[in-house]
Amino acid sequence: MIQEALFFSAVLFIIGVIGVLTRRNAIIIFMCVELMLNAVNLSFVALSRLYGIAGQVFVIFVMTVAAAEAAVGLAIIISIFRHHENVDLRNINLMRG
Repeated sequence: MIQEALFFSAVLFIIGVIGVLTRRNAIIIFMCVELMLNAVNLSFVALSRLYGIAGQVFVIFVMTVAAAEAAVGLAIIISIFRHHENVDLRNINLMRG
């Protein structure tokens, strides 16, 4: 049971990494980062069956960080969209005014 959960977690994490490395749309990259965080949460929960409740406590912390990241990340994406009318990261140079 634990091996299957860890395998599925690794597959989800790899899909997220590939999405972050290959896509240029900010929203897609944002969703891939969230997918990677959920893969880590799945592995924490799977390993908490072996090592105790500490894995589930880490999941709460990761979910808190993910919620804060979602709020700040979406605010940044909305700001970029309002300024550039596009969320494609190839065309955005944030250092230029």
